[in-house]
Amino acid sequence: MNMKKRNTILLTSAILFGLSAFNSHAGNIRIAMSSYSDNTRPWLEALAREYEKSNPGDTVKVEVGSWENMQQKLQAEIASNNPPDLAHVATRWVGDFVNDDLVEPVDSYANAAFKDRFIPAFLNAGNINGKAYALPIAASVRAMFYNKELLGKAGFPNGPKTWDDVIAAAKKIKATGAYGYGIQGKDLDTDTYFYYALWSMGGDVLDSANKAAFNSPTGVKAATLYKSMIDQGLTEPGVAGNTRYDLHNLFKQGRLGMVISLPPLAKEIAKDAPKLKYGITGVPNGGKDITFGVTDSIMMFKTSKNKETAQKFLGFMFSKAARLKFDQAEGFMPVTREVANDPVFKDDPVLSEFVTLLPNARFAPLVAGWEDSAQAVTNALQAIYQGKAEPKAALDKAAAEANTKLNRK
Repeated sequence: MNMKKRNTILLTSAILFGLSAFNSHAGNIRIAMSSYSDNTRPWLEALAREYEKSNPGDTVKVEVGSWENMQQKLQAEIASNNPPDLAHVATRWVGDFVNDDLVEPVDSYANAAFKDRFIPAFLNAGNINGKAYALPIAASVRAMFYNKELLGKAGFPNGPKTWDDVIAAAKKIKATGAYGYGIQGKDLDTDTYFYYALWSMGGDVLDSANKAAFNSPTGVKAATLYKSMIDQGLTEPGVAGNTRYDLHNLFKQGRLGMVISLPPLAKEIAKDAPKLKYGITGVPNGGKDITFGVTDSIMMFKTSKNKETAQKFLGFMFSKAARLKFDQAEGFMPVTREVANDPVFKDDPVLSEFVTLLPNARFAPLVAGWEDSAQAVTNALQAIYQGKAEPKAALDKAAAEANTKLNRK
């Protein structure tokens, strides 16, 4: 995905986000951020106004949109030579931006003391060839949420520990009329749900040369596991049409026994289904204990004409007070040491479950062409889940497609 070479611009993105030629004189910066919840915009707007009060003459223009359109927005702005100074991105996108020489390296504006604020595992998630290109703004690892009532009746009161446990529990849950294990099959993260099984069975997404490895015998075994669960009716119906949010809703309704997800689901449950009794355990073991680590990041574009102001705003954004407000509102894990050690998070019983999983976290590789590769995996999985292709054939096709995209300049 060479963003410099894309000439087709989606004008709807420009309309949606209200792209404008924001004045570029000293002190003015623009930040584009995707929304996690109804809390995101108020937090960022309040932060920007607070910063402006502390820094007279500086102006921070805030743009908050949806994740679904953020890549299109940024591509459109890059093509029109008007990207924001700071952009909030999924870290897995960073490799393509770096490949196109669009990102200001963190070392050019952050000293060692500033970088030391961060939890190393989350800061390193934005590294490419040992150099940091983005700062983590939100972080999570994945864990299995399970319905205590359904799993207790199925004979697993402490949740499943292996994939065999998942299957055994799902069969008993199916007999009650509920759904056993939730599999996402649509939108961002569809490929991730496959990696849970792949990694736990000892497989890899890419090999040491950054070529596709997800179609290995282990990958075929992982995809076959999911397809067999679908065929046996052990998952929710219509897997290929279900997003993460669909699975969350089924779980909150008490209709789904098990789903792998991230910390904010706990916030959703507290708000929407406070009487639901649930537990949290690790990703099922298929031979290895693993979890998926995820960060979203803030990066600075090289074209920013006000890097000094952008740097000052980043310092403000990653202050303890700002981070406490953000993490508490959104339900994410802290990305800075200071916040992680605050009693608000250190003594949180839900967050502590996720923290114990961090040492076994795997992160999406930051290589050029990764997003196109992930889409090829998603397309293959959807074909498998719908019975339109056999696992090996679908994954081999996806690997061939991915290898035409990976590492391209």
